[in-house]
Amino acid sequence: MSAASKKITFPGSQGHTLAARLERPAGPHKATAIFAHCFTCSKDVFAAARIAHELAERGFQVLRFDFTGLGASEGEFANTNFSSNVQDLLAAADYLRAEGHAPDLLVGHSLGGAAVLAAAGDIPEIKAVATIGAPADAAHVVNNFAAQLGEIMEKGEATVTLAKRNFKIKKQFLDDLERASFRERIATLRKALLVFHSPKDNTVSIDNASEIFLAAKHPKSFCSLDNADHLLSRREDAAYVAEVLAAWASRYVIDETAEVEAAVESGAVLVSETGYGKFQQKLRIGRHKLLADEPADMGGTDTGPTPYDFLAMGLGACTSMTIRMYADRKQIPLDHVEVIVSHEKRHAEDCENCESDNARIDHFDRKLRIRGGMTKEQRAGLVAIADRCPVHKTLEAGARITTESEPQ
Repeated sequence: MSAASKKITFPGSQGHTLAARLERPAGPHKATAIFAHCFTCSKDVFAAARIAHELAERGFQVLRFDFTGLGASEGEFANTNFSSNVQDLLAAADYLRAEGHAPDLLVGHSLGGAAVLAAAGDIPEIKAVATIGAPADAAHVVNNFAAQLGEIMEKGEATVTLAKRNFKIKKQFLDDLERASFRERIATLRKALLVFHSPKDNTVSIDNASEIFLAAKHPKSFCSLDNADHLLSRREDAAYVAEVLAAWASRYVIDETAEVEAAVESGAVLVSETGYGKFQQKLRIGRHKLLADEPADMGGTDTGPTPYDFLAMGLGACTSMTIRMYADRKQIPLDHVEVIVSHEKRHAEDCENCESDNARIDHFDRKLRIRGGMTKEQRAGLVAIADRCPVHKTLEAGARITTESEPQ
C-alpha cells in the first residue's frame, strides 16, 4: 500500500503560519508521530522526507514541518531560537490534538532531537521519543558558526553560511542556548527512548549519544548507525532508521488490545470505516486484520479486495480445505490443490423467480488444479467433494440475515 502526503499549515509559537506535510498510510494508521528536522534544515531534507515516508508505509501517520523562519514557513529565522523551536513542536502537537490525532511519538534529527527531548514532557500523549544524531546539549550547535561568535557578541548579530546558505544569527540565539538545559528533562522523561547515532558522525560525535543514554532512565535503547553520515544522505540509512523505529515504537505506542478483544469475545467480524478514501474498511476477526475497498474506477482507492472478492476467497479457501480433508481421510495421494474462483453477475435467462426480464444472478466460476499420483476415480471424487464444501452449500441454499442497530 502506498502512503499519501498532504500539505497542511498551522499557527506556530510566534504567530506565523508554519508549513507542514502529513504523511498518511494507505490504511488506518497505527500511531501518530511528529518529526523535527535538523538545524537550519527543512521538513523536506532527505532524512526527514525519507523517514516519514518509510514510517507511513509501515502504518504510522507522520507530521513533519518547517520551524519558524525555515523552509516554507513564515517568520524570520533571526528572531527564533532553541526555545521557539520547542514551542513550535508544542504547537504542532496542539494542531494534531485538535484534529483528533494527538501524537504518540516524537522523532528528532540533530538539533531537532534535542528539541523533542525538551518538549516531550509537555505533551501528555507522547509515549515514546527517538533521537537521530542528536547533541546532548543544545549549545553544541554553536560549533556550526564558531568563527563568527566574536562578531555576534560584539555587534549583536552576524551572517553565517551554513550548507551554502546565509543565515542571520543574533546574540539572543546564543543567550537562549546558554539557558537551554534539558538534561534534567531527559532524566525525568518517563517515556520510552531510542537513541540512533553513527560512530562516524563528524558533526555530532558519538559521545553525545552516550551522554543522552546515560542520563535517561529505562526503558531506553541504543541503535548504532554504523557508517552513516550525520544527514543520513544514503537512502538505505534512512530506510533502516524507519524500519527499526517502526518495530521499536510498536511496542510502546500501539495498543489495539481492546478493539481486538471486542471482536474475539463475540466471535464476529468487526468492520469499520478507516476514513481513508471513500470506501476503505478495516476488518478484524480475533488478531487478524484486513482491508476491504473498491477499485479506482468505482470510486475507491484499490487498497484491498472488494466485498465480492472476499466472498470468492471464502468459497475458494473452503473448497481447498474440503478437498484436502477428504484426500487425507481417503488416503488419496494429493500433492497440491489450487482453486481459482471468479464472480460475475449474469443474465438470469432461466430464473423462474426473477422479478424482471433484466434480472441478473450471481455466478461463481470455480476451477480446480489438483496434482498428485491418483487414479481417475480418485480425482473425480475430489472434484465431486468440492460441491460439499460448507461455503458452497451456504451460497446455493441462501441465508437469512437479520439487522439491528445498537443504541448510541
